[in-house]
Amino acid sequence: MSTPDLNLLVTLNVLLAEGSVARAARRLQLSPSAMSRALARLRETTGDPLLVRAGRGLVPTPRALELRERVGLLVQEAEAALRPSEVLDLKQLARTFTIRTREGFVENFGAELIARIADQAPGVRLYFTQKLDKDSAPLRDGTIDLETGVLGDDTGPELRAQALFHDRFIGVVRRGHVLGEGAITLERYAAGRHILVSRRGLRKGEIDEALARADLERQIATIVGSFSAALALARASDLIVSVPERYTGNLRTDMHSFVLPVPTSDVTISLIWHPRMDADPAHRWLRGCVRDVCAEQRASSGVGLEVG
Repeated sequence: MSTPDLNLLVTLNVLLAEGSVARAARRLQLSPSAMSRALARLRETTGDPLLVRAGRGLVPTPRALELRERVGLLVQEAEAALRPSEVLDLKQLARTFTIRTREGFVENFGAELIARIADQAPGVRLYFTQKLDKDSAPLRDGTIDLETGVLGDDTGPELRAQALFHDRFIGVVRRGHVLGEGAITLERYAAGRHILVSRRGLRKGEIDEALARADLERQIATIVGSFSAALALARASDLIVSVPERYTGNLRTDMHSFVLPVPTSDVTISLIWHPRMDADPAHRWLRGCVRDVCAEQRASSGVGLEVG
């Protein structure tokens, strides 16, 4: 069975509203002969005469009367769908957005983001879900609305991204640790026992390579898969951990942070979404909220690190 020409819905809507081939032709800016051919196609498609002669005019058949309201609503909905987006009414917006992040983002930015959204759009709810991998499929199929993270070779090439902030790695120990006083030299740093954070279970990292270039080696006491777990261990022991500074701000409360005595690469945390959401006004507003919260926290954050 062939797919019907959906353009016929507009023609049928006007014909049923006007009840006249001539008036429908003028309204659609068609010639009377073109309008008559369109009516013939509609009769063939629906299997019903739709409009029949009654004296000098045309009257609708029962099938036409049945279709008139339905067709009118369908055309209105189609026109609304193709119309440019109207001004977003945030106070009336009722929607749940799913944001996929790694641990640390919610702890540091979640409260401010939720407060901002509650003030502007009280009907909006955020669902934060954990980012266990870099699979782009949830963004493509709409399961995830937004994602934060570091762009990599495995990031979908069609995805949109915008930098939120740049981050650097710092050293962290518990309050009262021996590294809390005095200059932190390479030797003092390497002499301690360390926590390595690796989601892939690697035995060494960038810091170990930098120490090796100085003919030094640190002792890695344990390997964990998250910054929050690493900081919890460091808080309760004499272990040393290296974590991103801004991403772990609130997780490091009441701990001693210091500038690493070895060079490490900075990372850029980005906001990632699928291009099909580019023009969605509510999604665009949410992206702006996330960017603003991260920018404001960057402007207001004062970092007092010990320099080795």
